[in-house]
Order: sequence, then structure tokens, then C-alpha cells
Amino acid sequence: MAATTDTDLTPSDIPSSSGGARAAAVTIPARESRVIWLLLAAAFVAILNETTMGVAIPHLIRDLGITPLAAQWLTTAFMLTMAVVIPITGFLLQRFTTRAMFIAAMGLFSTGTLIAFLSPGFPMLLVARVVQASGTAIMMPLLMTTLMTVVPAAIRGRMMGRVSIVMSLAPAIGPTLAGAILNNFEWRWIFGVVLPVALVALFVGARWIHNLGETTKAPIDVLSVILSALGFGGLVFGLSQLGAGGHGGATDAAAAAATATITLVVSLVVGVIALLLFGWRQIVLQRKDDALLDLRVFRSANFSLSIAQMGVMSMAFFGAITVVPYYLQDVVKIDSLTTGLVVLPGALAMGLAGPIIGRIYDRRGTTILLVPGAIITTAMLWVYTTFGATTPVWLVAVVQTVLSFGLALSFTPLFTASLGSLEPRFYSYGSAVLGTLQQVAGAAGIALMFGVMAAATASATAAGADPAAAQAAGTHAAFVTAAIVALPMLVGAFLVRKPADDLTHAGGEGTPAAH
Repeated sequence: MAATTDTDLTPSDIPSSSGGARAAAVTIPARESRVIWLLLAAAFVAILNETTMGVAIPHLIRDLGITPLAAQWLTTAFMLTMAVVIPITGFLLQRFTTRAMFIAAMGLFSTGTLIAFLSPGFPMLLVARVVQASGTAIMMPLLMTTLMTVVPAAIRGRMMGRVSIVMSLAPAIGPTLAGAILNNFEWRWIFGVVLPVALVALFVGARWIHNLGETTKAPIDVLSVILSALGFGGLVFGLSQLGAGGHGGATDAAAAAATATITLVVSLVVGVIALLLFGWRQIVLQRKDDALLDLRVFRSANFSLSIAQMGVMSMAFFGAITVVPYYLQDVVKIDSLTTGLVVLPGALAMGLAGPIIGRIYDRRGTTILLVPGAIITTAMLWVYTTFGATTPVWLVAVVQTVLSFGLALSFTPLFTASLGSLEPRFYSYGSAVLGTLQQVAGAAGIALMFGVMAAATASATAAGADPAAAQAAGTHAAFVTAAIVALPMLVGAFLVRKPADDLTHAGGEGTPAAH
């Protein structure tokens, strides 16, 4: 089927209005369409980089002489940095121009990639991941806010479906590319391959991207930034301490476990208190329209339900998918290239389904997509719990593909319905909230799954299991945890609704419409 361009949509492509009449032809100006595709290209590069790390972690553990709990911080620190920076983007997108934000995002990402390529060891590599994440954190809300601003409501589902192609193609290529590189070169060449692509995206975007929308002169609230970092950082760091004491001899293990428990409690308490203060601070500041992250977006019930569903999905999925390469390489004993190939069919299926799912959303709404998506996703995570050392690789690939299709049925409706439930002036804040929750949930999921995996592995080892059996016990425990976390999706899928194409702001001045 030939792809329809953004500028030649016909009335037959547009969903019927509530009155039964066909919508008029909807177009996106060519200049604005070009900005969207440039942002998509930059997002592709950032996601490609992020998805290479899962396959690389077992290599980094061996090459750098670090523990699995330390290695997972290369992923968790990336996602946590995004969670700290993304709340600021709601303000930044109001304060600075589209072009300036793009250059800042790709400049930071390219700098971080260069540092990673030159890193002599783990500490500098961790710093590089934080710098990379700072750029990626700006790019994703910039893409979503721009899309919501310039794309008419009647075809947003279709455009979100095209976004899902990019968001799926990069994960499809990333693990396979990483596997091929790791089989032939050292780990730093993962970044060496991404770096020139990032630089090309930076220079082309700086040349062609123009400014969209109006800017404001609102001041940034430093206290809000600090509270945000303490809150999200405390929660994720606390979760990462689960199972941290499971190493060494009996005496050392007991001491380490006690220290980890104290750290866990203190980190979670600090995180919760900081987030409560952050929320209170935003409520005070938004009265003057000076909030770092305007929480009035939560007055939309549909927005709140959509991001809650996205949060549960992200926590379960990112946690499970980060354990999969570890399971395949250390339990099933396959190489990194084969590991990448296992996840390739699922990512491709997810991307190919995106435009079709977008069309269905525009015509039929959310329930027809979210309900089967939640059932498929949850069921496949439970199938993961049956995996062991003798599970055929082809079966893992099939289950991963079906899981990816279930996720595809959920992502496009949730992205579109959540942001479509808000007034246009709240798009940047809605994008920031959505991105923050997704990243924090994902980071928490990764920390939780690795913590559970480490604790179960240590317990099996203490019980006398051989290393292979202990590793299998650890990954099994992590998969069971992911499957349990996903269960609330089965309820949430019935609650999210498609917003009306033309919002009626019934909530009063400055209030997102409730749907």
C-alpha cells in the first residue's frame, strides 16, 4: 500500500464527524511537515542509541569488571536523567524557540555520544550516558508538542502511527546493530557508529528547522528543579537497592543487606517527601502561570487515566525487556548478535502495525485497540515466566513478537488520547508529564527487575544451586514480577476514551477540558 503524504489527505481518509458528514480535506503545510520529519529523524537516532545498551550490558559487565547491579545503572541513569530533565521541558518549550531547543537537544546528545566513545572505563561512561539523556529528554517532548500543535485532530492518530514506526524501527535495528558490533569490535564502537549519524542530524536540523508557536518570558524555578531531582532520583535509587546485599560471604552478605535496607528506606522516604513538596510548589506557582510543570493537566480525567495506563505498561515492559538480553546470553547461552535478532521481528511488527492502528484510532477510538492490547501484553509477560535454560530461542522470538504487537495496540491510542484531552496551551506540560511518568516508571521497572533478579540469584546460590541454575532462578523471578506489575492494565484499558476532535473547554479559564 502506498503511503499517504501529510499534504495530500483526501476527505475519504478522514473520519466522519459526529453529525455524519465527511470532514473537509485536512492538510499540513509542507514547511511544518518537514519540521516533524526532521524531529522524527532526530528521535530515531536517540532511540537507536538507547536500545543498543540492553545487548551490551553483559559485555560491559565482563569487560569493565562491574556487577550486574552497577551495569544496570547505565540504563537506569539514562532514564532517570530523562525523568529529571523532562519536567523542565514544559517550561523550556514555552521559553525558547523550536530551533534553539532542537540544537540544544542534539548538541547535548552528540556530546554525550562522543564522551562515551572516548570513555576509558565505567565512571566516564556513566557520565556520558547522563549527558546523552539530557539531550534525548528535550527531543521527545519537543517532537510530541510540535506534532500536537501542527497536526489537525482528525488525523492525529495516523501521524502518531507514523511516530510509532520510528519508535519501533530504532529498537528493531538497535539490538541487532549492537550485536553485530560486539561480535566484531569492542563496546565503545556502539557509540562510534551512532556519533556521525547524530552529527548529521544536528547540522541538517539546524539548517532546516524553523520556529513554531510563540515564546514566553516565564522565569525558571530552581527549587522545583531540585525537588524534582530528589523526588524521582530517590524513588528509583531506592528501588535499585532491592537485592543489593546478595553478594559475598555470609557475614559480608548480611552486612551488605542491612546497609541496602537502610539505603532503600531512606531513599524512598526522601523521594516521596520531595515529590510531595514538588507538587505543592507547582500548585502555588501555577496560580501565576509560573509553574515548572503545570499540574492543571490532571484536571482532565482522561489524561490522568491515559498516563496511569502508560506508567503501568512502561514499568512492566521496560523492566522485562531489559532482563531479556541478560536471560538470553547468561541463561540460554547465545551470543549478542543472536540476542539482537531475537527481538528484531517484534520491533518490525510493531512499526508496521503503527499506521494501521493510527487509522483505526481515528475512526473507532480507543477501546477496540486498548482492550486486546492489554490482554495480549499481559498474557505474553506471563508466558515469559515459563522460560528456562532449555527454552527454544525461536519460541522466545515468537513470544517477543506477539508482545510487541500488543504494545503497538496500546502506545498510539494512549499517546494520542492523553494529549488530545488537553487545551493546546497545555500541550508542552502534558508532553512533559507523559514523558516524565514513562521514564520514571521505566527506570523504576528496570531497577525493580534487576533488584529482584539479583536477590533471587543470590538466594539460589546460597541454597547450593550451580551458577547457571541460579541465573535462571533470578531471571524467572524478574519475569514473574513484570507479569504481576502488568495486571492493572486489564482494568485501565476499559477506562480510557478518545477525546472529541474539537475540544470544548468546560472547565473554565485555564482548565483542561475533562473527558
